[in-house]
Amino acid sequence: MTKAEIRTSAHDAIIIGAGQAGPALARRLAAAGMTVAIVERGLFGGTCVNTGCIPTKTLIASANAIQMARRAADFGVVVDGPVRADMARVRTRKDAISGQSRAGVEESLKALQNCTIYRGHARFVAAHEVQVGEAMLTAQRIFINVGGRAVVPTWPGLDQVAYLTNSSMMAVDFLPRHLVVVGGSYVGLEFAQMYRRFGSEVTVVEMAPRLIHREDLDVSAAIREILEREGIGIRVDATCIRVRKSGEDIVVGVDCAAGAPEIHGSHLLVAVGRRPNTDDLGLDRAGIVQDEHGYIVVDDQLRTNVPGVWALGDCNGRGAFTHTAYNDFEIVAANLLDNDPRRLSDRITAYALYTDPPLGRAGLTEEQVRRSGKRALIGRRPMTRVGRAVEKGETQGFMKVLVDADNKEILGAAILGTGGDEVVHGILDMMYAKAPYTVLQRSMPIHPTVSELLPTLLGDLQLL
Repeated sequence: MTKAEIRTSAHDAIIIGAGQAGPALARRLAAAGMTVAIVERGLFGGTCVNTGCIPTKTLIASANAIQMARRAADFGVVVDGPVRADMARVRTRKDAISGQSRAGVEESLKALQNCTIYRGHARFVAAHEVQVGEAMLTAQRIFINVGGRAVVPTWPGLDQVAYLTNSSMMAVDFLPRHLVVVGGSYVGLEFAQMYRRFGSEVTVVEMAPRLIHREDLDVSAAIREILEREGIGIRVDATCIRVRKSGEDIVVGVDCAAGAPEIHGSHLLVAVGRRPNTDDLGLDRAGIVQDEHGYIVVDDQLRTNVPGVWALGDCNGRGAFTHTAYNDFEIVAANLLDNDPRRLSDRITAYALYTDPPLGRAGLTEEQVRRSGKRALIGRRPMTRVGRAVEKGETQGFMKVLVDADNKEILGAAILGTGGDEVVHGILDMMYAKAPYTVLQRSMPIHPTVSELLPTLLGDLQLL
């Protein structure tokens, strides 16, 4: 393509990627009177809307409905006939909810004044020049929000078999006979329980000695027990994974210390991590620094090493969640438009694992507190002693909180149990307020709830 064929268009700001941070930032910048170019090569809404949070949690809702129907007799409810999943209808529901969200993002940007949408792959030509097809865009402010994708490992034989990732799982409208999930962390475990409840035989393979090894031992062990109780096979210490085809089966070699050396399944889901979509952006031509994993290096306010260029969301390696990406937008907007010096270091780690029951996490783990050398207190309570959990017939899991023994601030918490993903926010709010735990301990929560046990939990702290 010659220079004469390339149209140059100047803007006040360019946003590369219409994931969680991009559209929100476009609205703020446009409202401030800036001309904004937003570039998207795929589907509007990014991972969350299309292959992540919204569609997977919609599928989990279907799986939970099936599970409750199977347990109907426990509640004195009669269900005539076998309960089964109609996977075509499950997918249709998921597609409708995800599609509505995606369309909402796209239509809102199309209607946004001062905003021009460019469809295609953006590549840097220079620090403040980006080419998209036949268009050359220039701006003094450029925001990279390109997200990430599933890691595809180089296991022997993987290139010879059909396999699924979290993205391609979105097209599944049938019930796998035996789903082998390689990856015993958050994504893999959610799909494992989901498809077990839909009716598949499921085996989870994990290379580490235990599931979700970033969590505390007690959390990891409890989640394994929850999954095994539902009939999910768990294989850890899979030291040398290899894959081959055998007739209609996919055979996964695991070389585990205990159990059969191979697992025969009908389908394979690879869920071993994520990588940033920074491969083909031309970052080297812009002089933008990346780390050894391909993540764009940013400072405490999301600025890259190149003045006037920021990186937000999964591609900066400073968070792997929708909420961290949106918080990235808030930090950038506050600094640029509100004269409010917000920073990455102000935020507290928080996330959830959406198995059933869910795990809500905030702050430090018990192991991290022990390593820190802080003098700390710990409180723990099983869900069997939470009235709301007993009433709902959902007593698996426990609550755990850690407190600084000197300044009485909450250091971290793990709520594994019914409503844990919501209950943990009461603790997270106290952490952001830097209030002593006694404020929450002396509160009067509503009965009957899971949250009402937080003051009790905090009233029974022991030295760690």
